Amino acid sequence: MKYRQLGASDLRISIISLGSWLTFSGGVEKRQAIACIHKALDLGINFIDTANVYGRGAAESVLGEALRGIDRTSYILATKVFFPMSDTDRGLSRAQIVTQLDASLKRLGTDYVDLYQCHRFDEETPLEETMEALTAAVRQGKARYIGFSEWPFDKIEAAAKMPGVARFVSSQPQYSMLWPFPQDEIFPRCSELGIGQIVWSPLAQGVLTGKYRPDAPPPAGSRAGHVSMGAMLPEYWLRAPVLAAVQQVKLMSERGTGLSLSQFALAWVLRRQEVASAIIGASRPEQVTENAAAADREVAPELFARAEEILAPFRRPPR
Repeated sequence: MKYRQLGASDLRISIISLGSWLTFSGGVEKRQAIACIHKALDLGINFIDTANVYGRGAAESVLGEALRGIDRTSYILATKVFFPMSDTDRGLSRAQIVTQLDASLKRLGTDYVDLYQCHRFDEETPLEETMEALTAAVRQGKARYIGFSEWPFDKIEAAAKMPGVARFVSSQPQYSMLWPFPQDEIFPRCSELGIGQIVWSPLAQGVLTGKYRPDAPPPAGSRAGHVSMGAMLPEYWLRAPVLAAVQQVKLMSERGTGLSLSQFALAWVLRRQEVASAIIGASRPEQVTENAAAADREVAPELFARAEEILAPFRRPPR
């Protein structure tokens, strides 16, 4: 495993990290989820990402159970806050940050998280209130560092200019060969601000594994074939022309590099030094092993360029 510095923090995180979005919140039985976590740690993956809203606490509880008894300094733990935890509990107000952080720590079985992230921007709460609450969490030792996910560019700038508050060290955008848009503006500006990228969905929710074929239904046990997990997968990515292009990249990768498409897609994400880590999801330990192997792969730039050319017609910019 290789490691990169996360922004201006002193955290050195594995370039492949383990996420828990759909898998550990009910999509995978607990025994399998815990096996994936332990396999990740065995492989040198030291960064684990979750959120309070994943299964409304379920993913954090599974992680807390899996990590019980393991040296707390041997892994780096991140969670998030924003989305509704009940009909009345949501957002980034001071009260919510205090309440939700304490609840997350209890479920995770720890006194602190290494990274506390704003899962989205809260238009209903003044930015000053949010930043002051996050700063208080850092000063109290409940969070070592703070980050955000999918914030608007102008809000990132506004937070960076605010005096007397803790500084963001991480950004968590969606980023993959099918969704490359953050690299145009967010990556370079965040780099100037000392903010590293921890990217989610680097395999486009499994589409960039090549498991989905244009002439066949989703394989049994796959995310697209799962009632709850499949609902989050963009229907557009499962259309025949997109899947045919993905199969073309898969064939090119296997012939040109000897890598699986998953490893090739992760290597593409990690070619950017702004990316400190790529978050993978896994329902089986062997998936963790395969994806972790991407940490050691080098790919010729011309092969990445060819893959981008093949997939370019099927990239849809944010609306």
